[in-house]
Amino acid sequence: MPEAEPMVPLSVCVLSWNTRELTLRCLDSLKAARLREGSEVLVLDQASEDGSAEAIAERHPWVRLIRSPENTGFAIGNNLCAAEAKGEYLVLLNSDTEVPAGGLEQLADFLATHRDYGASSPRLVNPDGSVQPSCKRFPGFGTALVYDLPWARWPLLRRLDDRYHYRDFDHQHDADIEQPPAACFCLRRSLWEELGGFDPDLWLFYNDVDLCLRIHRKGLKIRFLSEVVIRHHEGASTRNFAGRIRHWGRDRIRYYRKWKGPLGAWWVRRMLGLRARIEWLRLGRQFQDPAQRKAARRELKIAFEEILQEG
Repeated sequence: MPEAEPMVPLSVCVLSWNTRELTLRCLDSLKAARLREGSEVLVLDQASEDGSAEAIAERHPWVRLIRSPENTGFAIGNNLCAAEAKGEYLVLLNSDTEVPAGGLEQLADFLATHRDYGASSPRLVNPDGSVQPSCKRFPGFGTALVYDLPWARWPLLRRLDDRYHYRDFDHQHDADIEQPPAACFCLRRSLWEELGGFDPDLWLFYNDVDLCLRIHRKGLKIRFLSEVVIRHHEGASTRNFAGRIRHWGRDRIRYYRKWKGPLGAWWVRRMLGLRARIEWLRLGRQFQDPAQRKAARRELKIAFEEILQEG
C-alpha cells in the first residue's frame, strides 16, 4: 500500500483570472512574507487571456501553477485548487490581496490552539490603509427586503441593513463573527474536505456565505483576528467579468432556495424584480440620448430575464 504524502504546514490557494499585475503583486507579497518552512502556494489560472499564467511561471517558478482550460468560476476553481493542496491548513486567498509577513501563520496558529473554531479571517484594509468593513451576518428574509434597495435608508428598515452589514462592529478588534468574505479565509483542510468545499452550484457569489453557514451548523465558530491585516483591492478580481450581475442574481436565488426553501427563492426573485424596475428608471435619467438609453435598457432587460428564470 503506497505511503500517504507528507502533510505540509500551510497551503495557500490563489485563483487567477485576467488579473496579471494584481496576481503578480499578490505573489510578490507571499514571497516576501517567507511562509513557514514547508508551506506551499498554489495558483489555479482560469484560462486567463492577459498572459497571467506565463508571467506567473516566469516570475514565480516556486509556485505550483495549475492551468485550467476554462474559467470554472470561484467555487469550482477553489475546489480544484484545494484538491491539489497538501497542507494541514488551507488559506483561500484572492489574487487582489497583499499579505504581511507572519499574517497567514497567525490565522492557522489560532485554529491550532482553538479547536472549537472552524475558520479564521483577517482584517481587510483598502489600498490607502483605511479599514474595509467586510464581515456580514447571514442573510434572511429581512435582508432581501433592504439589500441594495433605496428604502434601506428609511429609519424603520435601516436596522435590518445595519445588522446585516455588521455596522455595530468596527473591525478594529477580535471577535466571533458569522460571515467573513473569502478574500482571505483560513480553515483546516480536514474540515474543508468534510464539508465538501464550496457548493459548485454557487458559481461566483454566496459560496463563502454558504460555507460559513455550514461551519456554524457543525457547532464551530469563526474568528476575526484584527491584528492580521491584509490589503485588499476590493472587487478587482471580478469587476471585469461581463456576466457578474447575472451570476450575482442567480447565485443569490440559489442560496435562498437552499437555506430558506421555495418561499425564500420566490421572495428574492420579487426583490430582484423591484431592483430591475428601479434600474430601468435610473437609466432613463442617466442617458439623455434615446439610442443609448434604449441599448442600456435592453442589456438590463436581458440580464434580469436570465436571472429571474432561476425559479
